[in-house]
Amino acid sequence: MRAALHHALSDPVRLGIVDLLAVGDRSPGELAHAFDLTSNLLAHHLKVLRDVGLVHRARSHADGRRAYVRLLPAPLELLRVTPSVTAPRVVFVCTRNGARSPLAAAVWRTRSAIPATSAGTHPGPRVNPRALAVAHRHGLRFDRETTASVAEVVREDDLVVAVCDKAYEELGSAVHWSVPDPRTDEDLEDVLAQLTERVDRLAAIAGAP
Repeated sequence: MRAALHHALSDPVRLGIVDLLAVGDRSPGELAHAFDLTSNLLAHHLKVLRDVGLVHRARSHADGRRAYVRLLPAPLELLRVTPSVTAPRVVFVCTRNGARSPLAAAVWRTRSAIPATSAGTHPGPRVNPRALAVAHRHGLRFDRETTASVAEVVREDDLVVAVCDKAYEELGSAVHWSVPDPRTDEDLEDVLAQLTERVDRLAAIAGAP
């Protein structure tokens, strides 16, 4: 397995793809643009990475015509590949700022000294009470129980992490985590687990400028 991983990552383009996906999900079009690849060549590189269990491709939760590629990080533990990113503050963004983004910010504050907050592209009237309850059960604290808009919160030097497909597709430029909209308490637990895994991964490679 280690030999296959080394072979897959021996190509500079595939290594670069892994570096990008270590921070957030990308569409095939974004990957092709980043590395100036034809669709056939990108498909080849993604197949090599998929064959060693490093990437997964899934449809957008917001627009089924789109797809996103995400990193499956477990195999990298064998190689200790650690890309790095710097930011003075992290802002997690979802559409309504009701559940996913405040949960991600709450987890982040337990993992990193870098400040974090949340915002919405179309914020609702308040944070989802079920999200507050889930946070309380897990010992997490929100920085506020009201919502805020991206325009009010985001500064030029922030690291913006869109934790839903719709917000990412509206923003156009952000780190992207493709996390589905939670509909039930069970969904919220699953979403919190996904966000915690993502936060742990990003916090491990993030530092202040």
